Amino acid sequence: MFSQLPERQIHLIRWILTIAWLLIIASLFYDPWTPALTVPSHPWSPFRLSASCISVQGKCLVEQPYSLATTLFWGAIVPASIFILLIFGHEAWRRICPLSFLSQIPRALGKQRQFKRENPNTGKVRYELAKVKPDSWVGRNYPYVQFGWLFVGLCGRILFFNADRLVLALWILFTIAAAITVGYLYGGKSWCNYFCPMAPVQQIYSEPGGLFGSKAHISDTSITQSMCRMVLPDGKEQSACVACQNPCIDIDSQRAYWDGLNKPEVSWLRYGYVGLVIGYFVYYYLYAGSWDYYISGAWARQTDQLSTLLSPGFYLFGQVINIPKIVAVPLTLGTSTVIGYRVGKSIEQWAKSSSRKRNSKLSPDVIRHRVFTLCTFFIFNFFFIFGGRPLVQLMPIWIQYIYELALVLLSTLWVYKTWRLSSDLYSRENLASRFRKQLEKLQLDISQYVEGRSLSDLNTHEVYILAKVLPGFTREKRHAAYKGVVREALEEGYANYSSSLEVLQQLRQELGITDDEHREVLEELGIEDPELLNPDRQRSLENQIRLTGYRKSLERLMLLQRQQGATNVDLNPNSSEITALRREYSINPQEEAWILSGISPEAGNLRRAEFLLAQLPDLIACYRGLNQPILHEQQAVLTLLKSSIHHKKELIVRTILETLASLNNDREVIDLAAQLGNLAPVVLLELLELEGWHERLHPEIIEQLTPLSALTNTCAIDYSSQETLNSLSPLLDDRNPLIQTACLYITAQLDLDRSQLIARNYTDPQTSSLVSEAVKIILSASQQCPPLTTFSLLEKAVHLFNSDFFNRIHSETLIALSERADFRTFTDNEAITEAGDTCRELLLLIEGNAQIIFHLPNQEVRIEQLKLGQTLDELEVLAHSDSQNTIVATGDFTRILAVPVNAFDDLLDRDRDFARRVLELESRQLQRFMRSLQTTSA
Repeated sequence: MFSQLPERQIHLIRWILTIAWLLIIASLFYDPWTPALTVPSHPWSPFRLSASCISVQGKCLVEQPYSLATTLFWGAIVPASIFILLIFGHEAWRRICPLSFLSQIPRALGKQRQFKRENPNTGKVRYELAKVKPDSWVGRNYPYVQFGWLFVGLCGRILFFNADRLVLALWILFTIAAAITVGYLYGGKSWCNYFCPMAPVQQIYSEPGGLFGSKAHISDTSITQSMCRMVLPDGKEQSACVACQNPCIDIDSQRAYWDGLNKPEVSWLRYGYVGLVIGYFVYYYLYAGSWDYYISGAWARQTDQLSTLLSPGFYLFGQVINIPKIVAVPLTLGTSTVIGYRVGKSIEQWAKSSSRKRNSKLSPDVIRHRVFTLCTFFIFNFFFIFGGRPLVQLMPIWIQYIYELALVLLSTLWVYKTWRLSSDLYSRENLASRFRKQLEKLQLDISQYVEGRSLSDLNTHEVYILAKVLPGFTREKRHAAYKGVVREALEEGYANYSSSLEVLQQLRQELGITDDEHREVLEELGIEDPELLNPDRQRSLENQIRLTGYRKSLERLMLLQRQQGATNVDLNPNSSEITALRREYSINPQEEAWILSGISPEAGNLRRAEFLLAQLPDLIACYRGLNQPILHEQQAVLTLLKSSIHHKKELIVRTILETLASLNNDREVIDLAAQLGNLAPVVLLELLELEGWHERLHPEIIEQLTPLSALTNTCAIDYSSQETLNSLSPLLDDRNPLIQTACLYITAQLDLDRSQLIARNYTDPQTSSLVSEAVKIILSASQQCPPLTTFSLLEKAVHLFNSDFFNRIHSETLIALSERADFRTFTDNEAITEAGDTCRELLLLIEGNAQIIFHLPNQEVRIEQLKLGQTLDELEVLAHSDSQNTIVATGDFTRILAVPVNAFDDLLDRDRDFARRVLELESRQLQRFMRSLQTTSA
C-alpha cells in the first residue's frame, strides 16, 4: 500500500523524519530541558526516576536526572523501524528512512564519482556513474560486511553509546558521513544495498514481503515497491533506477528473496541474527544478575558507561566473573551468533529429513522458507518482549496488554500470509501477470465470461481458464500471446535461452503449448532480435528499468521541444541535457542506439527490417553451398538442411513484410522492398500468394515485389570444397542440434581434418545426444568420408525427416524418436510382418524393396510395391490392432526403421500439430484405398 503513495508526499515525510532525527542528534549534544522531566520529584512526568533499587552486580545503581534522547532513540525509534519492516514491508521503510535520504545528497547535488570512458575508434568521451561491481570484493562479500557492522554496532551499544550521549552522537554522525560518502562514491542506493548495517535487519523482517506489502510481480504499475523514482515538473513519477544491484529488493522483494534463498550467506544471516539478538538481550541479565537492569531502562541513562569497560563483564549466581566487559560483550554476542547459526541449520536439516521420511511433497526450498518464516516470527516477538519495554511499562496496564496482543496478532497474520508462499507460486503468479498483459494487448471481448470484471481483476487460475474457453482466442492468438510472454521474460532476464523451457513450463501446461512450439517461438524471436538470445549479454529486470527510465527522459525532452515550438525535434546526443542523462543512467553507445530506435518507432522498425534483410545473403550463400555437385550423394541430409534454411528465410521475409505493412510509403521503404524482391523471390512468391499480403501492403511496395517474385534462384555450381564449407559454416553455430549435426557431417564428407578440429570445440556437457554421438564418431574416424550409416542417430533422424509421415515435426521431437527407434534388416522373401501379428511398431522403408500382400474377400490377393520413405502398418499402429496384411522384403538387402508404438503415442500426445497431420495423411490414404476398391469392383 505504501508503494502507491505519491512521491511528493513521501518526500515531505522524509524531510519531517530527517529533521526530527537531526534534532534528536542535536539534543545529544545539548539538552537543558528534558532532564527536568526525570527528576524524582516531578509531579506528573512518566519519566521521573523512582526510588526503587535497580540491582547491578549486587549493588543498587545510583542514578541522576538524565536526557531523554537516548531513551527515546533506543526505546521508540529502533523498535518502530522493526515494526514497520514486518507489518508494512521494506517498501515503507526504504522510502522514509532518513539515513537513505541523506545518502542521496551527492546525487541531488549532481556530485557523484564518475569514470571516464573513451572510444578508441572514434575518440568520443563519455562519463559513466560509478557502481559497485558484482564481481568486486564488496559485491561478493557485502552481506558479511553489513552483518559485521551490525555486530559491531550492537557490541558498541552495550560498551560505548547506549547511554553516553556524546559517543552516540558521534557514532550516528559517523554513520551519516559514511552514507553520504558512499552516495558520492557509488550511484543508486549503494549505501542501502551494500553497506548499511540495517540492511540485514530489513532483509530478515521484510522478505519475502510485509504483512501489508504489495506484490511487485503482479503489479500493473511500472514503478513498484520502493523503487528509486523522481517527480517530473508535470507531477508524474518516473523511475530513477540505475541498476546498482541485481536482484534489487526495492523493485521486487519476493524476487530478491527467492533468488537468494539457497545462498550460504543467507542462512548465516538468518540464523546468526536470531542468535545475535538473543545474545544481545540476554547479556544484560548476565551482566547485572537480574532483568531489572534492562526492563527499567537504566542502561539507557547510565552516564558513566565508559567507566565500566574494564569492570567485570559477568555476574552469575551471585558471583562476579572477572572477565572485562569489553571482552565479555563481543564474546557473548559472538558465541550466541554461532550457536544461533548452528541450531538453525540443525532445525532445517531435521525438517528436511523428517519430510523425506514422511514422503512429503514439500521441496527443500519450501522447507527452508518455512524455517526462515518461523525464525522471523520468533525473533520478532522475542525482540518486542524487550524492545521498547522501558517505555511500554510506563503505560497503563490495559494499554500494555493491547500492545502485546496486537504484536502477536499481527505477526501471526504475517506468518499465515508468508507460510503458503513458494518460488513455484511466485513463478505462476508472475507468468499469469505477464500473460494477462498479453491478453489485454489482443483486445479480446471477455465481458460475457467474467461478469463485468476486467482482466486485472482475475486471479491466476481464472486467467488460464478464461484463455481456454474464449472462442476468439485462436491458435494464432495463443501463439502470439505466448510469444509476447517469452519476449518479455527474455528482455527482463527472467529467463534465458537455456532456462526458458523450464522456467515457462507452468505457462505452457496451462495453455497447451508443447516444448517444440516453445522452441519455434525462440527461433522466431532469434530471427527478429538475435540479441535476445545472446548468451554473452546479461539481461535483468533492473537493467530494463534503467533503460526505460532513460528512454522516458529522452521522450520528455522531445515533448518539451515540441511545446516550445521547435520544428525539428531530433535529439542532439552532444547536448548538456542528454550528456547528463547518459551519465546519470550509465548509458553506453550500444544502449543509446537501441533506445533511440525505440523512441522513433518508424526509424526503429526500418532499421530492424534492414537488419533482418542483411541476414538473407548468408542464408542464400548456405543454400548455394548445399546445391554444389560435390554433395550430390548426400541428398537425404541436404534436404534436411535446405528445409531449415528455407524455413528461416520464410520467417525473415514474413517479419520484413509485417514491418513494411506498418511503415509509411516513403523512398527508404520502397528501396527496402526492392532489395527484398531481389534477395528472396522464391519465398516471396509463396508468401504473397498464400498469406494475403496484397491486401496489407501498399501497391507501390507490391509493385517492387511482384515482378521479381516470378524469378527463380540461380546457383553457381563451381564452388571448391573449401568454398562450400565456408558458405556452410554459419550452420555449425545453429542452436538447432539437428542442423548443427547435419552440417558437421557434411563437413566431415569434404574435409575430415577440419571437421575434427571443429568437433573438439563441442565439449559442453549439456550438448544434445545427437551432437555428442557425431562428435565422438568424427574424432575417432580414420578414413575420409565416414558414411551416414556410422552416424546412427543422425541417420535415423534424416530418414524420419524425409518421410511424409514425420516431415516438418520439430527437431527435438525428431531426435527423441530417433533415440527410441531401431534398424531392422531383411533378406529376399523374408516376412517383415505377418497378417494377424500385433502391431507394436511403426515401420519405415529406408533401403531395398518390399511389397504389401493384401488379403481381400473371397480369398483374393492384391500386391502393392512399397516406395522408399513409405510407412508401413500406420493404421494398425494408430488403432493398436492386429495387422491385416503381410509385408515381405523383395530385395537382397532391405532395411526398415522401426518406431515403437509407445514412442509414437507419446508423440501424438505431445504434438497436436503432428496429430493433425497424421489424421490428414491417413484420411488421404483411406480415400485412395476406397477409390482403388471402387475401381477394382468396377
